[in-house]
Amino acid sequence: MRIGFLTSEYPHKLTSSSAGLGTSIKNLAVSLIREGIKVSIFIYGQGEDKQFTENGISFHLIKQKKYKVLGWYLYRKQLQNYINRQIKKEKIDLIEAHDWTGITAFMKFSCPSVIRVNGSDAYFCHLDGRRQKPKNRFFEKKALKSVSAIVSVSAYAAKITKEIFGLKVSIPVIPNSLDVELFLPSAKPVVKDQLLYFGTLIRKKGVLELAHIFNEIIKKKPEAMLLLIGKDVVDIFEKKSTLKLFFQRLTPEAKKQITHFPEVGYEEIQQYIATSKVVLLPSFAEALPMAWLEAMAMEKALVTSNIGWAKEVMTNGETGFTEDPKDHFAYAGKVLQLLDNPDLAERMGKAARQQVIEKFSTEVVVKQNISFFENILKNKNG
Repeated sequence: MRIGFLTSEYPHKLTSSSAGLGTSIKNLAVSLIREGIKVSIFIYGQGEDKQFTENGISFHLIKQKKYKVLGWYLYRKQLQNYINRQIKKEKIDLIEAHDWTGITAFMKFSCPSVIRVNGSDAYFCHLDGRRQKPKNRFFEKKALKSVSAIVSVSAYAAKITKEIFGLKVSIPVIPNSLDVELFLPSAKPVVKDQLLYFGTLIRKKGVLELAHIFNEIIKKKPEAMLLLIGKDVVDIFEKKSTLKLFFQRLTPEAKKQITHFPEVGYEEIQQYIATSKVVLLPSFAEALPMAWLEAMAMEKALVTSNIGWAKEVMTNGETGFTEDPKDHFAYAGKVLQLLDNPDLAERMGKAARQQVIEKFSTEVVVKQNISFFENILKNKNG
């Protein structure tokens, strides 16, 4: 069996920037290769066309092409035609794509196709309370209604997606996975009272609420420090730097205790996770966040948001705490509780890693994916 993935991002030195979506696809691809499943990756929107094989995976980087008119349609047809040639050449059995902006709308593949719900533009606009561009809604709905099957990384994302698009089909849930051997507990000494946030600096990740939360923490523990790691983006509502808006919300005392790193390497992130006492991830909009799994696998106590998907990842009071990020006082209280109780933080960190091993490790999740793919192909042949 050979599975092809069509994606806008994938973490590789030859590709453009990648976030959690790309990481989740890479984890799945690598785990499939280990199980003897062949994999092809089609990465669109790139700076140049390039084809190569690495670690058993056939990579296809597809250049972003511009057209004078109907670019949204003609580029999709370019992708479709290229992929169909490779389906025949590489004997690809199934193509999987993500739901973001409905890239497969108007595409017809010569093999079954699947969309994995990682959070469409419509999904995140719904969670953010923003109006979606009509064309994106149109593309996403058309794509979802024209594939052989849909699978979601969380039950919450599946539920909201079905409601938004009026889908009547069953959407099975297979979570994102993590290679737990790449995210191990560290023997590095923890920096006393060091807190960590890592991820894009954007409103939907709860960054602006984090400023108010940290103000509350500093009132009780002036020596606490917050490492803020992530790329700054322009806020969608106020049209200003999110980092600037974050600092505007801090008290003078809190500002002195913040260190920001715009971007750090993948391995360097692990070092900061290792040396931090508590990881703060107060996001309002996720499907199933890779950052949460990475910190949990390293036995870190987390305080996360308590929205939808959170209950599918965290067990409140056992693997860490879940709390409403808008309740700044309550959220800060959970963080302080972990800072003041090292034994509790350690116990929750160990429980968090165990949860990842049992529910989200690549060894567990890859079998679910293989069974899912096999059922689609069996139904096609039947």
